[in-house]
Amino acid sequence: MGAPMQSQTSEVESTMTRTSRREVLLWLAATGVPLPAWAEAQPKLLPVDTPGLDHLDVAVPDVEKSTRFYMGLLRTTVHAQPFRGGFRYFVLLGPLPESRAVGYIAVGQANNRPTGIGHFCTSVADWRRDSAQIFAQMKEKFAAARFGTFPGGGGFGGTFNDPDGIEIQFLPSPDTLVTAAVPSDIVPWNQGLVTPHCLEYVQVRVSDLDRALDFYRLLYGKESSRGKHEATFKFRGGTRLTLARTAYEYGSAKPQIERFGIRVDAFDKAAVATAVGSLGGKVSGGEGAALRVQDIDGIEFDLVPG
Repeated sequence: MGAPMQSQTSEVESTMTRTSRREVLLWLAATGVPLPAWAEAQPKLLPVDTPGLDHLDVAVPDVEKSTRFYMGLLRTTVHAQPFRGGFRYFVLLGPLPESRAVGYIAVGQANNRPTGIGHFCTSVADWRRDSAQIFAQMKEKFAAARFGTFPGGGGFGGTFNDPDGIEIQFLPSPDTLVTAAVPSDIVPWNQGLVTPHCLEYVQVRVSDLDRALDFYRLLYGKESSRGKHEATFKFRGGTRLTLARTAYEYGSAKPQIERFGIRVDAFDKAAVATAVGSLGGKVSGGEGAALRVQDIDGIEFDLVPG
């Protein structure tokens, strides 16, 4: 037994001469080699240190048309970034400070993705420093919890999927509006009826609530509340993530990011409902002062005064 272990240790040491400790952690997690003493002393980075939801992405067939809808509804500004031969638009959910730390809705071309909410992002403290180690610890913990082999964070900008295929993104905290994005004149600014402040919540439909909670607890810690059909994680920044069990019936059993909420100033509910229709969207409900809307692509969200 001594010779194979000595060989593995030598391989680790050899690898360390060619790469960084963070990369070694990823290699160790992938191969199952026992961690050396220096790795055991690494800080525990899960659950992640996050203030909460930062932004989300919507995948749509016509980015200009969808951006005009959101800008017609929200009294805000928009930036744009060249992306794959077209543009990706960022509808800001608040004034843009000098630091560029602001929440937003990223409107991107669907291409081969289904129309809908593509991902949500929770920003993470010291993400630039700790990202490789966080992914290494995720890989180890997901395997121990029998979620299978975690493919890592090889996606665009810190993205990864949960076992249902829901796309999540980690970015530095505070996240800053993409540096390549610049002000866009696709539509006049600040012409909408509702003033946004930030994301309020994201709701995710999952195939197995108990197993999904096992997964998301590793990322975010213990949920704030749990019912028979849903559970909610409340973040210190005031936003929340809700996991809801999908209905087990024909046409409904589809894990997905189902809807989101935008925290806004108080508004005239009747006037905004009329405006939604004139912009090509639909009003689908809303309790109290909130209004539930479907945009022109059928993506659902709530306007939540607060």
